[in-house]
Amino acid sequence: MKTPNELIHATSPYLLQHAYNPVQWYAWSEKVLQKARDENKLIIISIGYSACHWCHVMEHESFEDEEVATVMNKSFVCIKIDREERPDIDQVYMDAVQMMTGRGGWPLNVIALPDQRPIYGGTYFPKEQWRQVLLQLAAFFRNDPAKCDEYAGELMDGMKKMSTIQFSSDDADRSFHDHTELVSHWSKQWDHEEGGPLRAPKFPLPDGYRYLLATTFTEKNESTRNHVHLTLTKMASGGIYDQLGGGFARYSTDMVWKVPHFEKMLYDNALLVSLYADGFKESKNPLYKDVLVQTLTFVERELRNENGAFYSALDADTEGAEGKFYCWTIDEVNSLLQEDAPLAIDYFCLNEKGYWEHDLYIPLRPDSLSGILEKYSLKEDELASKIESIKQKMFDARSKRVAPGLDDKILCSWNAMMLSGYLDAYTALGDPHYLEVARKCAEFIQKNFLKNQHLFHAAKIKGDEVLVTIPGFLEDYAFVMEAFLSLFSCTMEINYLNLVDDLAQTVLKEFSSDESPIFWFTSSHSESLIARKQEVQDNVIPSSNAVMSHNLLRLSRINGDSSLENRCRKMLQVMKPDVEKGTAWYSRWARVFLELEKGTELAIAGTESINALQSILNEYLPLTIIAGTNVDSTISIFNNRFDKEVTQYFVCREKSCHPPVIEKNKAMEYLLK
Repeated sequence: MKTPNELIHATSPYLLQHAYNPVQWYAWSEKVLQKARDENKLIIISIGYSACHWCHVMEHESFEDEEVATVMNKSFVCIKIDREERPDIDQVYMDAVQMMTGRGGWPLNVIALPDQRPIYGGTYFPKEQWRQVLLQLAAFFRNDPAKCDEYAGELMDGMKKMSTIQFSSDDADRSFHDHTELVSHWSKQWDHEEGGPLRAPKFPLPDGYRYLLATTFTEKNESTRNHVHLTLTKMASGGIYDQLGGGFARYSTDMVWKVPHFEKMLYDNALLVSLYADGFKESKNPLYKDVLVQTLTFVERELRNENGAFYSALDADTEGAEGKFYCWTIDEVNSLLQEDAPLAIDYFCLNEKGYWEHDLYIPLRPDSLSGILEKYSLKEDELASKIESIKQKMFDARSKRVAPGLDDKILCSWNAMMLSGYLDAYTALGDPHYLEVARKCAEFIQKNFLKNQHLFHAAKIKGDEVLVTIPGFLEDYAFVMEAFLSLFSCTMEINYLNLVDDLAQTVLKEFSSDESPIFWFTSSHSESLIARKQEVQDNVIPSSNAVMSHNLLRLSRINGDSSLENRCRKMLQVMKPDVEKGTAWYSRWARVFLELEKGTELAIAGTESINALQSILNEYLPLTIIAGTNVDSTISIFNNRFDKEVTQYFVCREKSCHPPVIEKNKAMEYLLK
């Protein structure tokens, strides 16, 4: 029987995956870091996450190997980190590896001095290369510790220069108006055949496409609109989307959205739900409605806990093979469906188009139904009925396979993103069930993650107990504030707005920098690492600072606190040179610029305001802050606007307001100008 290492006491599924490795792994702690200092040993800092395919590969090749483990245990203190639990540590060492190698990713493997300063790093290493690297570094540290110290110092100097975003008061009057030029620059990187970026792998960038769609609301750029809808259609038709069970994989390994990296992450699906909700509001495309319904059905079926919170991810691998759960052989399809097999093969492209490898096919969506309708002499409603029956049979059969592993930790920021996704789906489709699910998630966050105006980052449910760990990062505050602002907008309940205001004060007090208006990723009460980071670049998940700037702008427009808008403006001034580059990596910042310059506020006040609110939420108004009240209120956006005799719409833009109106159509006329 294998003997467990120290990770057996962890709560993270990723750490527990390594609990029976022969490597003497430890979780990150001051006690373990002191052990490295006391024994004067190099530290191996190995970072990954439970759904990561190449993390599994390196574990199997190297960390389960006795010979490699002997080398690691003899000369190193070995620390394993779940990047989703500790994004602060991941940021520090990812920056180091990117400085050293020009690239990054996971698994992330760093060799550091006993004081945590890195001297070497990379991502995936084949077994023999990893062993040789460790032997050489151990000898280097033993024979020339002064040289190691010198190199670590030089690397730290570079990292410190990256850590703080400087602010110049000379930029105070700079503004940003030309979104057409920005989008034009970005468009040079678009794939006009398959949507998305003109490269492989293709990552969905939901927040970026929400910005692009928002620009078409103001700029009326048809080519940008077409690119967004092309991308949404192609993603929904490809293998990156689970055609049988709903939900999106993390990215496509190719140019055509066909072969995904099969892990399903909560944050991807949350952000993509918000994107498809925008797409449906803007176009009423029924495909987008199907994607919304099917994706949220998947989320509730496989990622939602009975307490209303959401788990983090499903693994890419099953039974040691990536994608095995999701793919089909032709023999399986023929045996299961018999006379309906030819139709299923044609509809799901289980042919040359859908072929992957090893006789496996990935279900896709056909580009056109006309050929299938003609071939099988079917009408559209008849085909839809048959396909629904076939999908159910295939889904039921697939459900009997060994399922992908579940990462059951609960992350505050990711749950807030999913909460926002449900609210966006609610406003797009009008289904009250989605609002109920959002409320339940909000209750979980308030009950478990929120303590005395402070958030925590991670939770694990054990029986009836919720174990909450790790003080919240800026991303937790940013996404919870965003979600609760949306809750206030959808429900008119003032307690949600009060919570946002409380969290804003915590962020301003505990995450602010003396040198820059950009916030730190960690609070003043967090553990001190070798570097303190400021996250500003958007990725698949928009940067916490960009989201926070957006929150401050929206909160200021509601509660009238001009200092919050001033802080937002200063943040934008710092980021303007990067935003002007016109890339996806600063798209949320660009969206905040767009809303600052062309946004509107809609206040609905009156005893019937909830009905008026519900009638307007499903409109596509990407740059409008919507708030309603059915009582007299001293909140700035409602001040002196309540009349118990009549419900009125108040539309304002650039601190100038139209006369109040009682007709929705007239309010929409103002909003669409």
